[in-house]
Amino acid sequence: MTVDDLTEQGAERMDDEAIASFLSSQRVGVLGVPGEAGAAPVMRPLSFAYDGADSLYLLYVGSAESRKRDLSDRAEAARFLVYSAETAFNWRSVLLSGRIERVPPAEAEALGEAATLRWQPDLLRAVGERSDSTLYRFAVDERTGLRHAGLPEGFDVRTDDGA
Repeated sequence: MTVDDLTEQGAERMDDEAIASFLSSQRVGVLGVPGEAGAAPVMRPLSFAYDGADSLYLLYVGSAESRKRDLSDRAEAARFLVYSAETAFNWRSVLLSGRIERVPPAEAEALGEAATLRWQPDLLRAVGERSDSTLYRFAVDERTGLRHAGLPEGFDVRTDDGA
């Protein structure tokens, strides 16, 4: 199934303004970075902060020797998927392509609130207080979004009495 097939059934491509609005309202997405040579990509759910323009900020919590950090540091390209599916007929999906890089500590401090995660699982917050954390920037090069709101064309809505 292609995007064109989906748009024929009522889905809509999101413009840059709709994508920015959606990213501003979300807190969690899935980061994809290349795995080891010949291996499948590595995907991780992560909380993020969106700067309203072209960057997401991700806080890596835990050991400085983590696989996620190592693969992110070596990645020449990455993807980030943010989606929301309220019902089968009301959903949004944004796919971002870009680069991921560590933010130097001085720059991270200067970013302040702009890079502060507004939501993070309590478990990760507790671990983060006891271990190393590193701020990463996902610099967006390309963005695409698709949404569907409402019943598809020709959908037959039946009432309880069969009418």
